[in-house]
Amino acid sequence: MSTKPANPVLMGVIGAPHGVRGEVRVKSHTGDPLALGDYGPLFSKDGAMFTVADIRSAKTVVVVRFRQVDGREAAEALNGTELFVDRSQLPDGELEDDEFFIDDLVGLEAVGKDSTHLGSVVAVHNFGADDMIEVRPADGGRTELYPFTRAIVPEIDMGAGRLTLVPPGEIIARPEEDEAS
Repeated sequence: MSTKPANPVLMGVIGAPHGVRGEVRVKSHTGDPLALGDYGPLFSKDGAMFTVADIRSAKTVVVVRFRQVDGREAAEALNGTELFVDRSQLPDGELEDDEFFIDDLVGLEAVGKDSTHLGSVVAVHNFGADDMIEVRPADGGRTELYPFTRAIVPEIDMGAGRLTLVPPGEIIARPEEDEAS
C-alpha cells in the first residue's frame, strides 16, 4: 500500500544511534517534534520505508524506534538519512498565516524592500539554532545564508511566489534599541 512519495516533503533527518537496541536520534522538522509519526510511514530518498514504533523527546531531538531497524549497527548505517512523506499526507488547511512548509519556501523569488530581484531561495537549513534560508543571488554567484526571522523576511507571498528579504546590514534599528546601546 505505501510507496515512495511522488511529491516528497522533508520531515526529519536521522542522526546518531541512541543505545544498543536500534533507536536513533532524529532532528524533526514538524511543528511538534513528537508528531513525526502522525503522518504515516516515512521514506528515505531511495524509497526505504520507516514506521515509527515509539518516539520520545530528548533535548533538541526526538529518539525514535522504527519497526524496520533492529540493533545498533542498523541504526548507525542510517545516520544522515533524510525522512520524507508525500505532500498529500500533510494538513495544509491547519497552517496558520505565518506558518509554512520548508519545502514551500524553496524556489521562491527573493526580492528587496523596493521589489528588486535579489535571487531565489535554494534551501532552508537548521544548524541547531534557528532556521536559515539559503539564497542564490540573481547574478548566479555564491549563495548566501540569512536568518529566517521576521526582521530579515518580513513578508512571504506564496501566491506571488516570492518573499521580501532585508539583508541584516539594511535593518534599521528602532529608537528604543539605539538607547539601549
